[in-house]
Amino acid sequence: MSTYTSLEKNRKLCGTAAIALIDPDYKNDSQLSKMLDLVNKSNFDAIFIGGSLISDNLFEMRVKYVKNNTDLPVIIFPGSSNQLSQYADAVLFLSLISGRNPQYLIDEHVKSAPIIRNLNLEPIPTAYILLDGGIRSSVEIMSNTTPLPMDKHDIIVAHALAGEYLGNKFVFLESGSGAQNHTTSDIVGILSDLLTIPIIVGGGINSAESAKHLSNSGASYIVTGTQLEDAPTIDDLLRFTEAVHLNEK
Repeated sequence: MSTYTSLEKNRKLCGTAAIALIDPDYKNDSQLSKMLDLVNKSNFDAIFIGGSLISDNLFEMRVKYVKNNTDLPVIIFPGSSNQLSQYADAVLFLSLISGRNPQYLIDEHVKSAPIIRNLNLEPIPTAYILLDGGIRSSVEIMSNTTPLPMDKHDIIVAHALAGEYLGNKFVFLESGSGAQNHTTSDIVGILSDLLTIPIIVGGGINSAESAKHLSNSGASYIVTGTQLEDAPTIDDLLRFTEAVHLNEK
C-alpha cells in the first residue's frame, strides 16, 4: 500500500488527521529526541519533516534518525530540491501555485524528479497555497512570492480549483510558521464544499480550539510545528490531536 493510500485510509477512519511538523535544522538538534518522543506518545498520524532553510548538510542524517525512532509515516515537506532522502516514506511534490516564481512552479521539480526516481521515493503531488498569516514568513522570503490575502476568497478558490484540476492529490493551505493568523474556518469550509481532494492546513495552529474549528469546517489534515518547539506537555499535545480527530481512533 502506498503512503498516500495509507494516509487517506487512516484519515477517513479518524475524520481528520493530525500531522507533526519537524524542522530538521541544527537549531533543533538538542531537542529532536524529546520532540520525537512527544510526537510518538501523542496520537499523531504522520510526521512531516522539512524547512524553508537547512543551514548545514545533515538533513539526511536527521531524516534517518526520525525514521528509525518512530512507527509513523515520515513524509518530506521540502523547502527545495536539496531536501530529499532515501529514509523517508514519501515526499510532498509541492507546486507553489499561489506565486508566480518559476523556480517553485517547475524548476525545483525538474531538478528533483530524477533524484526522487533514483531514491524510489513516493511523490505526492500537492498544490501549495501561501496565505497571508499576518507576518512575513520564511516561505514568503525564501520563495520570493506574495501570499494571497485571506479576505480574497474568490482568488483563493480559483487557485485551489486550479490545483485540483492540474491533478494534485492534496491542496495545502499554508500561513507560514509562527503565523499570527491561521487559515480561517470560512476559507476551509468554502473549499471543502468545492474540492474533491483533501485539504491540508498548516501555519499558526497552536491551540486545540483552533484545530477543532478547522476540522469541523472540512480540513482533512491539520499540521502543527511551532507548538512542538515550545516545550509542550504530552497532555497539551493529546488535547490537540483529540480535537483534530473527529472520530475516535
